[in-house]
Amino acid sequence: MTSLLLLDLSLPLKNPVLIFSVVLFIILFAPILFNRIKVPHIIGLIISGMIVGPYGLNLLSRDSSIVLFGTVGLLYIMFLAGLEIDLAEFRKNRNKIIVFGLTTFLLPLISGTLASYYVLGYGFLSSLLLASMFSTHTLVSYPIASKYGVTRNRAINMTVGGTMITDILALLILAGVAGMSKGDVTSAFWFRLGFSFIVFVAIVLFVFPIICRWFFKRFDDSVSQYIFVLAMVFLASFLAEIAGVEAIIGAFFSGLVLNRFVPHSSPLMNRIDFVGNALFIPFFLISVGMLVDMSVLVNGWGALKVAGVILVVALVSKFLAAWITQKVFRLSADEGLMIFGLSASHAAATLAIILVGYNIIIGETALGEPIRLLDEDVLNGTIVLILVSCAVSSFVVERASKRLALLAEAETPEDIDAASDEKILVSLSYPDMIADLVDFAIMLKGKRSSTPLYGLHIVTDNDQKNDTASHGKKILNKAVDHASSSENVLIPLTRYDANISNGITYSIKEQNITDVVIGLHQETDHKTFLGPKVENIVKRIFETIYIYKPAQPFNTLTRIVAVVPPAASNEPGFLHWLDKLVMLAKINAMPIHFFTSAKTIKATESILARKKTNVDVEFTVFSSWDDFLILSNELQSDDLFVIVSARKGSASYISQLQRLPGYLANHSQDQSLLMIYPKQLESGINMNDIEQTDGALIGTLSERIRSLGKAAKYLRGILSK
Repeated sequence: MTSLLLLDLSLPLKNPVLIFSVVLFIILFAPILFNRIKVPHIIGLIISGMIVGPYGLNLLSRDSSIVLFGTVGLLYIMFLAGLEIDLAEFRKNRNKIIVFGLTTFLLPLISGTLASYYVLGYGFLSSLLLASMFSTHTLVSYPIASKYGVTRNRAINMTVGGTMITDILALLILAGVAGMSKGDVTSAFWFRLGFSFIVFVAIVLFVFPIICRWFFKRFDDSVSQYIFVLAMVFLASFLAEIAGVEAIIGAFFSGLVLNRFVPHSSPLMNRIDFVGNALFIPFFLISVGMLVDMSVLVNGWGALKVAGVILVVALVSKFLAAWITQKVFRLSADEGLMIFGLSASHAAATLAIILVGYNIIIGETALGEPIRLLDEDVLNGTIVLILVSCAVSSFVVERASKRLALLAEAETPEDIDAASDEKILVSLSYPDMIADLVDFAIMLKGKRSSTPLYGLHIVTDNDQKNDTASHGKKILNKAVDHASSSENVLIPLTRYDANISNGITYSIKEQNITDVVIGLHQETDHKTFLGPKVENIVKRIFETIYIYKPAQPFNTLTRIVAVVPPAASNEPGFLHWLDKLVMLAKINAMPIHFFTSAKTIKATESILARKKTNVDVEFTVFSSWDDFLILSNELQSDDLFVIVSARKGSASYISQLQRLPGYLANHSQDQSLLMIYPKQLESGINMNDIEQTDGALIGTLSERIRSLGKAAKYLRGILSK
């Protein structure tokens, strides 16, 4: 009882345990309550911050702890924007990004400067600084787009890229205006700023990848990897501040660098999303709400006038910039709406600019009161802008995200149907390869498919005698846990059989498996590189088989080098394995270099053009199968070497494939390797008669049916006689 009386329950709360409890309950219940009234959860968190903040019930003060977590949340949003962006789409649309970035910066800047100068009556420097605030935007509503899974849309890529352009240019204006107001802007000032920024970009884009690849190759502990990612984000943010720009620029650049080291379907990505959306980002939104003081609207006509002009100019100019971009690049109405929604919200950079301008004193009144570059009316109007713009942004992005998500599903129903028919099985034998094989299978499955994976462990008669069946259960349990850490389901299968190859073969047939992932056994030699068990499975199973040897983590690889037999396009499984290989390259932002015949190159180019993939692909005509060692000159240590092989007797089989085991055993021990055996029909059918297009396939089948009909008619005639 005494300890209860000693607790300080005065407002605002000072007990750290109680403060954190209040914030957690807000994070928990605000989205639930506001979703019931069809209000985006982001607005719910901001309004909750208003209610409990110093201008509301005064439950919480915006102290250093709230500022700290809020800053982390803002950096986390920018980091996720860089991490989730489609790099291939980003490079493809870089000219569009530049055009949009300049449009959404210059239009608000010009209109804002004119409105501030002629309507509000501010001086030129004050008007220019206030207008630069209109030009910036904060990706407050980005988590909404992420929730709907549309972050790789070109409109979002353009807006995210444009955010960097607007923030950098606005902050340059801030630095220039602040320097001019103090009289210390010289050519040396701009030289130092430009040089330091170039050094910062060089360090992040060229040094960080080396550090990341070194770390991920040597450390696979999940906690260590997550802490390392956070450390790199905040290091880049700090380096950005040293360079004279905002920390959010560093966070975004770190996301771009880590993009290819954190696969989007990996457990690490799941942890990054979970922690950010559960804790850091809500903290930022609550801290934004705590800034809002609605009482400023009753402080007189001056505050209302400034707030009205700021709102109209900021929202209308951002809408016009989005509309112009939509029309110029022929985007859809929903994409234009998405651009406006993401670029309409003002928070972080906006507040930073206004606070700097408010703190710059340019003189004194006759009574000795300071004359500020931006007065209290502007500060109050900016607070109103933050609330209204975030609300508008949230509603618009929610609406646009729903439409884009539905459109994406409608455009690719065949891909979803095909994915739902696929069943991937992972053969698990070696404990140290479980994570690599499961991660590889998850990438093959793709995000669109909800079909579970299958993990298989075979227990032979010898295993039962040696009482090692429990070891197999541990392997399967580890595989199930690893898959669940990335929100994927893996169904464990244990089969008791006389030998491993029989067990795998019959399990594949019983479960109607379409894709089989097998880890390359560790004790290889030039005579039996694949091992007798795997060779037996390849002979008896006609589904697609992937034999994977991970010499290093997949996310540290930089390129796929694929060598393909001359007649590979004649195989019925050609489209399937090509689609999977392109998916692997896209997920990991890797280019593909194909070495194959001119015929297969033509077929591959046709398929990739039809699919409109953004993966960088290079082709080289290759016919030196008798001198396979020539490919050693093309391979680098961080390449994934893919060999598309063939079963003996199939359409793409060539005799030189028999010598591959010796080559691989002697020259690729330290190379990450993937061997693919394409899907084939049952033996005895001439694969060269089957074309890759649906029309030709139907025609071939129809011709065979007609032939069978004629034969049946002929037999009936003989029997009737």
